[in-house]
Amino acid sequence: MFTGIIEQLVKVISLENQGGNLHISCKSAITQELKIDQSVAHNGVCLTVVDIKDEVYTITAVKETLDKTNLSELQVGNIINIERCMKLGDRFDGHMVQGHVDQTATCTHIKEEKGSHVFSFKHKESDNMTVEKGSVCVNGASLTVVNSKDTSFSVAIIPYTFEHTNFQTLKIGDAVNIEFDILGKYISKMFMRDL
Repeated sequence: MFTGIIEQLVKVISLENQGGNLHISCKSAITQELKIDQSVAHNGVCLTVVDIKDEVYTITAVKETLDKTNLSELQVGNIINIERCMKLGDRFDGHMVQGHVDQTATCTHIKEEKGSHVFSFKHKESDNMTVEKGSVCVNGASLTVVNSKDTSFSVAIIPYTFEHTNFQTLKIGDAVNIEFDILGKYISKMFMRDL
């Protein structure tokens, strides 16, 4: 379980395809604090640390993950948002995030507004939805929805979030990972059953 509060930005050092899997090696200031088998969210995707060497650690994404997320588009040098799983008893600063990406969305518009940024995204129609002032997880960051539509939404990014996440590298046309609010997903599923 995660909160969507980004802990670090890490750089992709190498990518290695093996069968249908992708081994992603990243350099981080907190690598020595990680351990093998630990769950770490990468752009919102819960992945397991499989190797650690000095400042570099490796995680593996399977074909299913690559098919449903933006990790298949990674290139060496890309910057990834990471968050370690929450500790029981810690403050819950974001919202409940599982690290299970529902789908990707495309960045359609970026607007700077008095020091903040508004990012707009379009996604495929699905059972999942956003609600005005509800929560959504974009590339692992817990954000508040504005301008909610059936297949699009926007989020407002404060300067701190912009500077400490990979939103600073995001461009129009880029794919982002979306995890819709878990409570909303369960309520939607129950409602659909009653129809």
